[in-house]
Amino acid sequence: MKIVSVVGARPQFVKAAVLSHALRLRHEEVLVHTGQHYDDLMSDVFFRELGLPAPDANLGVGSASQALQTARMIEALEPVLTQQAPDVVLVYGDTNSTLAGALTAAKLGLPLAHVEAGFRSYDRTMPEEINRVLTDHVSRYLFCVTRASVECLRKEGIERGVYEAGDLMYDSLLAALPKAKAIEGEVLARYGVEAGGFYVATVHRPANTDDATALRSVCEAFGRLDAPVVFPLHPRTKAALAEAAIEVADNVRAVDPVGYFEMLALARNARAVLSDSGGVRREAYFLGVPSVTLRDNTEWPETLETGWDVLAGTDPEKIVEAAQRARPETSPPPIFGDGQTSARIVEVLERDPPNS
Repeated sequence: MKIVSVVGARPQFVKAAVLSHALRLRHEEVLVHTGQHYDDLMSDVFFRELGLPAPDANLGVGSASQALQTARMIEALEPVLTQQAPDVVLVYGDTNSTLAGALTAAKLGLPLAHVEAGFRSYDRTMPEEINRVLTDHVSRYLFCVTRASVECLRKEGIERGVYEAGDLMYDSLLAALPKAKAIEGEVLARYGVEAGGFYVATVHRPANTDDATALRSVCEAFGRLDAPVVFPLHPRTKAALAEAAIEVADNVRAVDPVGYFEMLALARNARAVLSDSGGVRREAYFLGVPSVTLRDNTEWPETLETGWDVLAGTDPEKIVEAAQRARPETSPPPIFGDGQTSARIVEVLERDPPNS
């Protein structure tokens, strides 16, 4: 079987690393990088660290508006998919790369597999929500992380080709954890922090970076926390801080983006993780570290129900209160699978071929 996998952003590289390995044991995979994330710290470092095969094609799309970036990806993807004529096109998550891969495959009549199908925040102002909804409705295979995602699809009339597969991010984390633990001492020393004595924060969603008031409120909350905050800056966030002339507080260590192993080392030793990223918060959950969602909604209600995550939006009072709360007394329940998601996806593709 020939599979074309379309990736373009940091979390997709993390997931593709484990699934590509499993696919290539018995099948042909062609890896296409859209270039959505393109600098070394947001792209190349993950290929090096995770052993992800070099892309067979790099579309080099780069930054642009939501519509223009997606359009450029579709235009560049069409000849690649036409030439490759794969049995399946595989996309991950909810980025513009996801939607571009989905729409191009659908227009060419190619079967589509969506990894992480069924997420719903029910907030149509989020570009990611539009991307995931449209992708799900043109997919032949819908690989869901949790039972809740399966149920979301059922409510929309999608039942054929739906599989509860688990979370590839958990597969990746289990594989990476030994290396992350080995560099913990070096990483903590680099940022001048001690285990359990700091917070980790990331901000990258347009709702927070494109709204100077929201971004200022989030940074104010970081400055009011009772310990240092290590704050790796997404390029979009760095530019937004500069444009709004927002200066972070003395306890906030605003740094360049960090690699996958370094981020795991930081998160594992943090008092709490504060983020608007679904992936970073799930990693915190796997590691047994409390998280704070810097949004008013989430596509991961399961983490809220367990008490390991709290919705705080951009209100400084709520953020500080949520970050400084006590840890839950019980360990996070295993709601994201068993670490065998990549094998399960390959098994489904083999058992239920695309033209059956």
